Amino acid sequence: MNSILTSKWTKVVVFLICLLPLGVLVWRGLHNNLSANAVQFVEHWTGDWTLRFLILTLAVTPLRKTLKLPQLIRFRRMLGLFAFFYGCLHFTTWLWLDRYFNWPEMLKDIAKRPYITVGFIGFVLMIPLAITSTAGWIRRLGGRRWQLLHRAIYVSAIAGVIHYYWLVKSDVREPLKYAAIVAVLLAWRIGSWLNGRRLDANATGTVRREEPTTAETA
Repeated sequence: MNSILTSKWTKVVVFLICLLPLGVLVWRGLHNNLSANAVQFVEHWTGDWTLRFLILTLAVTPLRKTLKLPQLIRFRRMLGLFAFFYGCLHFTTWLWLDRYFNWPEMLKDIAKRPYITVGFIGFVLMIPLAITSTAGWIRRLGGRRWQLLHRAIYVSAIAGVIHYYWLVKSDVREPLKYAAIVAVLLAWRIGSWLNGRRLDANATGTVRREEPTTAETA
């Protein structure tokens, strides 16, 4: 399995798979199959995939450790950048096709509609994560500070779930499913952190070796 995960072609395949939601959306648009409210359909489609890619990104570390497949980490940066990509499409759809760059109305929406406020916060938090996703930024910030900054992805995911929950109002089953998955991933992260602290406290003169922080292992 690790030989497949280390292949450069596997990354290409994963990249193309990540583009499938966009391809399906374009196909439906070309065939006039975006429902009666096309703008709302695009907003919901891109928003859903933003949240899904955030969750996939968060799931990489638990999966690689649980399944003992360390090479899965090679795909985390790509998944995170696709989360930002679909987030940009989601925000641009609202900015351009929904509000027609009407800045006063947009500012009112952000201030008065809680679900927009929370969604906007979640998107803004993704911007520095995308910018600093390279090895160069890890060197500039240092591994520990870089990792601390990128913990903000959990805040983005939580904000995305709240944004979705407040948006649908009535049938909340779907956002609650996402909330449960994010909660499990966050609980795993907290448990892993507490376990690391316990091992540090119990270490008796043994220096723990940590995996060096790089663009793909951080």
